[in-house]
Amino acid sequence: MRTYDFSPLWRSTIGFDRLFDLAEMAQRAGEDNYPPYNIERLSEDRYQISLAVAGFAPSEIAITAEQNVITIEGSKSEKAERDFLYRGISTRSFKRRFNLADYVQVKSAAFDNGLLKIELVREIPEAMKPRRIAINGVSADNVQKLEAKAA
Repeated sequence: MRTYDFSPLWRSTIGFDRLFDLAEMAQRAGEDNYPPYNIERLSEDRYQISLAVAGFAPSEIAITAEQNVITIEGSKSEKAERDFLYRGISTRSFKRRFNLADYVQVKSAAFDNGLLKIELVREIPEAMKPRRIAINGVSADNVQKLEAKAA
């Protein structure tokens, strides 16, 4: 895969730092694919991240959410040295980061059958939602009548 140098763009743009950081992180994300994961859209404003963390206990996994990034870290504590004939289940330490859009919050996390499921919800504040603005000098009755005729 090609790597891109964004430094010429940084010299000529202002305020796009986060965009370039996201592009660089996406470029690096293809390098490590452990642990495998799914991202699902459950509804218009609900999402779920599922990570396959077989061999890890819930106490060996830490989830941190700060600003627009959620970080999942896992570290396996080897209790006793074992003699494996074949080791196909990886239990190496990992750190996986996901960038979240504005107003996406972590609702809950659950550990079920070797899958870590993280529920996300997008909650737009009332101040940011579109609202109808009344026009001065026009009665509210007139506005409703025009809307009824248009429909």
